[in-house]
Amino acid sequence: MEAGRFVVVGDSFSEGVGDPHVLYPNGFRGWADRLARQLGRQDPRWEYANLAIRSKLLDEVVAEQLDPALALQPTHLSFHAGGNDILSLRTDMDSLMERYAAAVARAAEHVPVLVLFTIFDPRTTAMLEPLRRRLQAFNDAVRGLAESHGAILVDHALMREFEDPRLWAPDRIHLSRPGHKRVAAATLEALGWAHTLRIKELGDPERRPWRQAVLDEVSFVRGEVVPLVRRRIRGVREGDHTPPKWPVPIRPSKGMKRLASTHSGAALRRGSPARARG
Repeated sequence: MEAGRFVVVGDSFSEGVGDPHVLYPNGFRGWADRLARQLGRQDPRWEYANLAIRSKLLDEVVAEQLDPALALQPTHLSFHAGGNDILSLRTDMDSLMERYAAAVARAAEHVPVLVLFTIFDPRTTAMLEPLRRRLQAFNDAVRGLAESHGAILVDHALMREFEDPRLWAPDRIHLSRPGHKRVAAATLEALGWAHTLRIKELGDPERRPWRQAVLDEVSFVRGEVVPLVRRRIRGVREGDHTPPKWPVPIRPSKGMKRLASTHSGAALRRGSPARARG
């Protein structure tokens, strides 16, 4: 595996929300940082940047992240956006996928290796059927785009192990630490790269008495759903005040925790422009 520069653009999925770590920028680690650490271990020349920010819609990801990402001259670009658009009932899916396809075509034109992702498809209650139809339309389109542009596809929707709630954060929207680790491993494997990530078997889930299950659901609605609805009504988004984690390429081989403690987000943003690869 020849060393290069891996650049990530997207939303909370790629920022790493749900995988808390106080020693990483923005307080999260996530699958992309885990992948970067693996690259640095295999070859110290690998470079990595992550521009992904939570809450961002597709058009915002494209407008705010794609040009800066391409300016870094990546050898590998991870692109994933659209999940936040799908959650909005007013989204026109045909228009969304046209804009997504245009972004993918542009990225594929400039980047040797492009990585795309489907969105996990929760096969649970009939209440989620309208959302599932949107997810399925999105995923079918992404699969077609990956094939037509020769992109690497990480087909998250087909990884049925993610039906286990332990792979999801308490908000049930973002991945948990074990979930992010599994996505990191799946991405490395899709790229054909070896890794040393240890994926633990989950075993059988703990069975809850029905009374406890009801109490847990009530707690979830009060603690996660209600605050989310209130934020959406007020138009409050964490991503509007969140900087990118790694806006200037780093070398993960130097130690990502050390790099995070040495360079604050502001210092990274003031860093010198990334040098072009020879």
